[in-house]
Amino acid sequence: MRLVINKIVLFLSTLAALMGLMFLFWILITLTLKGINALNIHIFTNDLVNNGLRNLLIGQFILAFLAVIIGVPIGMIAGIYLQEYSFDNKYAAFIRNLSDVMMSAPSIVIGTFIYAIVVMPFGHMSGWAGALALAVMMIPIIVRTTDDMLGLVPRELREAGIAIGAPKYKVIFDIILKAAKVGIMTGFLLAFARIIGETAPLLFTSGNNEYFTLDLNREFPSLTVAIYNLSTMPDKNLVDIAWAGAFLLTLFVLVINLLGRYIVKEKKR
Repeated sequence: MRLVINKIVLFLSTLAALMGLMFLFWILITLTLKGINALNIHIFTNDLVNNGLRNLLIGQFILAFLAVIIGVPIGMIAGIYLQEYSFDNKYAAFIRNLSDVMMSAPSIVIGTFIYAIVVMPFGHMSGWAGALALAVMMIPIIVRTTDDMLGLVPRELREAGIAIGAPKYKVIFDIILKAAKVGIMTGFLLAFARIIGETAPLLFTSGNNEYFTLDLNREFPSLTVAIYNLSTMPDKNLVDIAWAGAFLLTLFVLVINLLGRYIVKEKKR
């Protein structure tokens, strides 16, 4: 009887997995076909007025890199504290639980939070608010990755560094972080891959600006918000531009994820 139940569960699990893969490939094939058909060199050289995405691509990467500059140091410091200085006290447990909750929090909730504390007090949307929203999404991933990767470093390395008279901060930065750098870098890539394709937080924070600007104190251009807006337009040409942008964004995220997996694979070797 148990063998029969096992076969039934195995069959249902396989069927569910195949259905999930079918929908995934359906989405990817549709996105690829429509995106490639709409893709041309003018997408990269012209602004939206001239059927291009140049300004939006630049704005998206500026917001993402600002989020990295804000989020990575905070996340790393928090992860180092949890693993090296907290000694598993009650504050460490609270931070770990909070980090896990934030990792699963809907991105639109983070967007409305930044809207309430940054956009409303200043009275307008801005690039800084958008970058901060993406950084808040990135921080819990960096915290968890840094905490986990430092925990995998053998205790003997710490003891050896202390035995030769090195201060603790030198042991952490010169020995422990170097030993865990591949895993931490993989976490950085995965966190970056997550925020680069986010739309909901930017709708409430950076706003909608299709023109080139480096002024982060005003509404800032972003590709994801533009895709959301263009996909609802009645003009087929604008919808095709949205498909091209979605394809480029998906391709970039796919490359980052594959790079992260390759780094992990090489580390295991």
